[in-house]
Amino acid sequence: MQLSLHADYALRVLIYVGAHPDEPVSTEQISTAYGISRHHLVRVVHTLGECGYLRVTPGRSGGVRLAMDPSQIRLGEVVRHAEPNLHLVECFDKETNTCPIISVCGLKTYLQEALRVFLDELDRHTLADLLAGSGRKNLRQVLYQLGPIGAGRGG
Repeated sequence: MQLSLHADYALRVLIYVGAHPDEPVSTEQISTAYGISRHHLVRVVHTLGECGYLRVTPGRSGGVRLAMDPSQIRLGEVVRHAEPNLHLVECFDKETNTCPIISVCGLKTYLQEALRVFLDELDRHTLADLLAGSGRKNLRQVLYQLGPIGAGRGG
């Protein structure tokens, strides 16, 4: 299983913004640190703002900040909001399923349980856990040192 870039970037944006609690950050800063297309980040930031994770202030002196305490941001919830498709296999979607063995196959049940366990595990952890685990100061140093890296590079 692989998360979409949108979900991956959503988690990275929250980490970056959470590591800079005293200042609004721009999508340009995040883009430069991670080597991610700024255009793509704008869509991710929009999603996070709509879900209530970020407070977005437009304009030259604007930027993004966390809209809630990092301890309230459950990683599983972020993935559910940012991941456009949690259908692990075709039969998860009744509308488009063409699998001829769906009526006798138990795979869907096992995969649904695995997905539930995956998301439940992520729900046990918050953004605060990530920030504390890596040490906010160390995380900020690493993000600052990254500078521009190859665009589209995975995490």
